[in-house]
Amino acid sequence: MQLATQLALFLDNRPGTLARVCDALAEAKVNIHAFSTNDTVDHTVIRMVVSDPAKATAVFEERNALVVESEVLMVPGDNKPGSLAAIARKLGEAKINIEYAYCATNPGAKNGLLILRASDCKKALKVLNT
Repeated sequence: MQLATQLALFLDNRPGTLARVCDALAEAKVNIHAFSTNDTVDHTVIRMVVSDPAKATAVFEERNALVVESEVLMVPGDNKPGSLAAIARKLGEAKINIEYAYCATNPGAKNGLLILRASDCKKALKVLNT
């Protein structure tokens, strides 16, 4: 479990936008560890955790994209019923709010990765490590 820098990009909600983002990162040799998209009528927000946030930010800024950095937790976990409930319960008992989270796990995998934005990420890291 570790703290990580998440990048949020605010882009036009049009066909090919995600492909251009991924192509730019691939060209810069930046790996995407996790990502999520949220759409509105006229734009999309792409949140991602990447192997080199500084390099990725430079790539996006060169293309005049609005990029916002925030601190998140990368939480590896067991792929079994109740794993997420245990994390949420511990944070709730510590009065730490989960602002948002995203994850995916292959159904056959033993482990997954949760990206979690908490009201206090440093405190959340301590709570989850106990």
